[in-house]
Amino acid sequence: MRLYYLLSLVPFALATPVKVPVQNEGPQERAAAPTITITSPQATIIGSSLLGIDRFDGIPFAKPPTGPLRLRPPQPLTSSLGTVKATGIAKACPQFYFSVDEMNFPTNVLGTLLNTPFFQTVTNAGEDCLTLTIRRPAGTTASSKLPVLFWIFGGGFELGSTQMYDGTSLVADSIIQGKPIIFVAVNYRVGGFGFLGGSEILADGAANLGLLDQRRGLEWVAENIDKFGGDPEKVTIWGESAGAISVLDQMALYNGNHMFKSRPLFRGAIMNSGSVIPADPVDCPKAQVVYDTVVREAGCSGTADTLACLRGVDYTTFLNAANSVPGILSYSSVALSYLPRPDGVVLADSPDILISSGRYAKVPFIVGDQEDEGTLFALFQPNITTTQQLVNYFKELYFHSASPEQLATLVQTYPEDPAPGSPFRTGPLNNIYPQFKRLAAILGDLTFTLTRRAFLETAATVNPGVKSWSYLSRYNYGTPVLGTFHASDLLQVFYGILPNYASVAIHGYYFSFVYDLDPNKNGLGLMRWPEWKEGKELMAFDALSGELIKDDFRMESYEFSSANTQNLYI
Repeated sequence: MRLYYLLSLVPFALATPVKVPVQNEGPQERAAAPTITITSPQATIIGSSLLGIDRFDGIPFAKPPTGPLRLRPPQPLTSSLGTVKATGIAKACPQFYFSVDEMNFPTNVLGTLLNTPFFQTVTNAGEDCLTLTIRRPAGTTASSKLPVLFWIFGGGFELGSTQMYDGTSLVADSIIQGKPIIFVAVNYRVGGFGFLGGSEILADGAANLGLLDQRRGLEWVAENIDKFGGDPEKVTIWGESAGAISVLDQMALYNGNHMFKSRPLFRGAIMNSGSVIPADPVDCPKAQVVYDTVVREAGCSGTADTLACLRGVDYTTFLNAANSVPGILSYSSVALSYLPRPDGVVLADSPDILISSGRYAKVPFIVGDQEDEGTLFALFQPNITTTQQLVNYFKELYFHSASPEQLATLVQTYPEDPAPGSPFRTGPLNNIYPQFKRLAAILGDLTFTLTRRAFLETAATVNPGVKSWSYLSRYNYGTPVLGTFHASDLLQVFYGILPNYASVAIHGYYFSFVYDLDPNKNGLGLMRWPEWKEGKELMAFDALSGELIKDDFRMESYEFSSANTQNLYI
């Protein structure tokens, strides 16, 4: 329980400001406020500057999705914003910290508490939240034409915001490495506000709103980032977890059409812990159950137009209704209630089909994983103690199209002996309940690690001329129970908290990719990172060094899941 409590604080810990490393630091004075004038929409944006970095927070990029615009696609701003003081803390979209579902005690108690207007206000959350955060080197001008790194946060499509991800340290490190960048982070709707499914949602054209928010943010960048000194033709999209899945989805949106006003919205992609998530349609039975539950909890059952009713109830009522379904930090884990689902238009088909049929933006990309992606998500199922219970768990909550026999075969590709399980390479240690390491291995592989390999394999076959690189992070090896767990790269890679080889090297490779679409032009003397298709090798990042390893582990599980993908839709 103590471990669970500590994990529950991760989103708040990540929101803590991080001191930026600055060379020759001495007495500092706050610089004059940088001021930018844009025309789409007309606005004068006033930021702040400190320690060599210009900061702009909470820049609106769409109309507030409130009132009649709740549960509708984001609408472009059409009237002048006047003067925008982009100096405060950007508001987060409504958060789904913990489910209030009574089946998830005791986390439902925390969920009920955190859903109150008081705590949503404390975390600065609310519906008027569609804003961008920008960081750039001080002294940047409209003629600088710096490449742009566009960040999409993770959080299981349930939580997260730009206020948790201050890119100041990234920009500072890019300056130190001689490859200065402009960092942009986008707020998008999560949970039931951004990813509600159901036949009513499909009929209304209100599916995948969170993805559309991200796309609208990219369009704003295309129209305005040159005024901040960025080059709209050199945008790389980057995300972690749900953000990485979103990056893949942005590549696949509208059958791969990423053009805006005759120009591509991005030219490269980086995916940390996430890529293809094969999914059933927006109106599938599971999504419909979620919709019907939200309607019932909002008091809208029996109304002539339940979607109109959801748009009309007060904020707190809808928030509690949206958060009444199972959440990611619960027994259901990554059997998500809210996630991108095919709607026939925005996401025309399941992402695996879009990739295999070549209907995605053919841009160079980097994709990789933490070694122990599944440990964090296997903490909540201690009652699963037998193989049959494990099979039943996947049948009941995850893969409704798979037969019990197929799931039994899948599970059997992972030995019941805990030694090969996750955290990997730890023998019999860390198995906190009889099926923990086995479940952790399966959840991590099917959601992240082996799905990544399938994506790389398919992309290399469909578009062999498009370059890609892949990695496996192992720098937290030895961490009890969790190993190199999902999202641990936020501290290492995003913030660079530990100034070790992993942080320095990954930044070097990434900045090089942002500049040249090739991680190897970094100028740091790092070992060559070969394209994945050359030898199907991964760059393995350890705390003190890196090495190339074959991407051939757990092949029996990989071959079975690849051959049965259509039965493993979530």
